[in-house]
Amino acid sequence: MRASHAVLLVVLAVSGLGPLLWLGKAALTPTQDTLRTPLAIFPNGIEWQNVVTAWSTIHLDVQFANTLWVAAGSWAVQIIVATTAGYALSILRPRYAGVLNALVLGTLFVPSVVLLVPLYLTVLDVPFVGISLINTFWAVWLPAGASAFNVLLVKRFFDNLPREVFEAARTDGASSFRLFWSIVLPMSKPIVGVVSVFAIIAAWKDFLWPSLVLIDPLVQPLSVRLPALQQSIELGVYLAALAISSIIPILLFLVFQRMFLRGAGLGGAVKG
Repeated sequence: MRASHAVLLVVLAVSGLGPLLWLGKAALTPTQDTLRTPLAIFPNGIEWQNVVTAWSTIHLDVQFANTLWVAAGSWAVQIIVATTAGYALSILRPRYAGVLNALVLGTLFVPSVVLLVPLYLTVLDVPFVGISLINTFWAVWLPAGASAFNVLLVKRFFDNLPREVFEAARTDGASSFRLFWSIVLPMSKPIVGVVSVFAIIAAWKDFLWPSLVLIDPLVQPLSVRLPALQQSIELGVYLAALAISSIIPILLFLVFQRMFLRGAGLGGAVKG
C-alpha cells in the first residue's frame, strides 16, 4: 500500500508540475535547443533575451496590465454579487427566497454556449441605456458577476454560520447592512478566499468571451493576445511570454491557499 501511494504521488507530481517546470525551462532555452532536444536541460546555456524580448518587444507589459484590470474587475464584481446574494438568501431569508434559490440553481443547467449570443447582443446595446460596452472592460466585468455557482457556494457557507451571533447582533440593534459588513464578512474569510481564487483564475485564462467583446488589441488581455501573436514571433519568445503569464495565477493560489486551512475562528465568535 505504501509503495502504491508513493508511485501515485510521483505520477501526480510529474503530471502536475512537469508541464510547468518544462515551460519555465523552455522560456530560458534558445529556440533551436527547444526544437532539437525539448527535454534536455539547457544544453547550450540560458537565453535570458527571450524574457526581455517577450516583455518589451511584443508589448507584453500592455497586455499584462490589461489582464490585471480584467481579473481585478471580475473579482470585485463576483465578490460583491456572491456575498450579497448569499447573504440575502441565507441570512435575511425573504418569503420568496426558495423561489430565488431554485432559479439560481436552475441556471447551472443552462449551457453557457446557449447564452453567448443573447449576452453579446445585450453588451452590444445595453437595454434602457442605449450604449455599447464593446472594447470596454465592463463588457467582461459585468457578465462575470452572474455566477450562480459562486452564489450557491457562498450561500451554503453562510447556512453553516452560527445563528446565535446574528441574534445577538440584532438584539444590540445592528442593521442588516451592519450585520453583513461587521459580522458576516469577517467570519467568511475562507469562502471569500475560495471565490477569489476561482474568480481570478477564471478571468485570467478566459479566452472566448474577451475575444468577442475586446476587439481592440490595446485592451486585450494575455489570453487573447498571445494566441494571435503565436505565428509572428519566435518560439522561445512565445514560450517566455506564456511563462510570464502563468506566474501571477500560481502566486495568487499560493497566497490564498492559507485561507483554505486557517478557518474562520468561529468558536471564538460564538463564545464572545
